[in-house]
Amino acid sequence: MTDGKPIHRDDYKYFHPITTRWMDNDVYGHVNNVIYYSYFDTTANQYLIEHGGLNIQNAPIVGFVVHSNCNYRSPIAYPDKIEAGLYVKKLGNSAVTYGVGIFKKGENTACAYGEFIHFFVNRVENKSVSIPENIRLVLEKLVNEN
Repeated sequence: MTDGKPIHRDDYKYFHPITTRWMDNDVYGHVNNVIYYSYFDTTANQYLIEHGGLNIQNAPIVGFVVHSNCNYRSPIAYPDKIEAGLYVKKLGNSAVTYGVGIFKKGENTACAYGEFIHFFVNRVENKSVSIPENIRLVLEKLVNEN
């Protein structure tokens, strides 16, 4: 990481390809800032679905987003092909803090980066619970030791 900022491709452990959409652009001709948060959400959940077996419709324990932020470095625009990088910054008992970076396909420096926190709760009771073991195991693989 450079000056504590996760902006280089090597800082991330998992990548998810994303195709920008026409509707992602704003009147200024680049992807609107709020869209980046959907990229963050998509990437974290895709990882949990593919690698942790998360069933988003029926799982008794789910991750709610309780915090997110994004730092913008350079614009992207439709029809750019992008890749969202993911790593785990902090893994607690009930919460995980992800680092997420948005890269133009093939580039090594992030156009944007930030963090995203999932807090795990019992879906029915809406109360805090420990991260399920199957999810914890795959999150441990993303922990960035730097």
